[in-house]
Amino acid sequence: MTGRNELVVRLGRAAALSLVAGTVGGAAVLAGQAIAARSRQYAQPELGLALRATVGRADAPPVRLVLLGDSSALGVGVGYFEETIGGQLAHLLTEGPAGRRVQLSSVGVSGSRSTDLATQVARALLGERPDVAVILIGANDATALARPTDAAAYLASAVRRLREAHVEVVVGTCPDLGAVRAVASPLRQLLAWSGRRVARAQTSAVLDAGGSVVDLAAETGPVFRADAGTLCHDGYHPSADGYRVWAHALLPAVAAAATVASRHH
Repeated sequence: MTGRNELVVRLGRAAALSLVAGTVGGAAVLAGQAIAARSRQYAQPELGLALRATVGRADAPPVRLVLLGDSSALGVGVGYFEETIGGQLAHLLTEGPAGRRVQLSSVGVSGSRSTDLATQVARALLGERPDVAVILIGANDATALARPTDAAAYLASAVRRLREAHVEVVVGTCPDLGAVRAVASPLRQLLAWSGRRVARAQTSAVLDAGGSVVDLAAETGPVFRADAGTLCHDGYHPSADGYRVWAHALLPAVAAAATVASRHH
């Protein structure tokens, strides 16, 4: 997702559109909601969180896992490595008789949009090549009301570059922005609509580029809408429970990608 400053700018852009209500009065309501959102305190990246870690038994089959994307890839909203999306996903991959030793890293940057993925891919491919890349992106494209096809094209380019480097890729598409509590209605509905459009475009583009897709909105949106505890104190970024829900949704695709990658060793 995004940091406070980026979110405020994007909410302001969204509020400027009167099409959601079709009236000047409707636009005024959106503008007022954007101002209210601006006054909130949003979670910031925890600089102490480890961006690199190794998890699992020393004798387990290894897998190098890298996370790319926005603040979700860093775990903004929680204070401990074990609570981040990467930490929770890595621990899940270590469990069971087929458990792995996970070498985890993240090149995600808070506030990133799909246009920023090219730089992240270059960083991810420096040094030892990862086996599996998980990309979490789209929320900032949606809150900026970006053209879904443009955002999807940048994402597809990133997926192709990783696949050409023989990295398996799993993309978690734009989450359900209708579940965020930092933004009131009808602005929340506008962002949810934008998020759905981005997710649909992402799905098609990623599959065409050779990646795997997990529809986070469809698979986890109902849980986030029903349980306020899935969001952290800012009502926008996931909490430890929220990242756990995402990790379980991503696990089957990531485990399958790790199995495919192991055949290349």
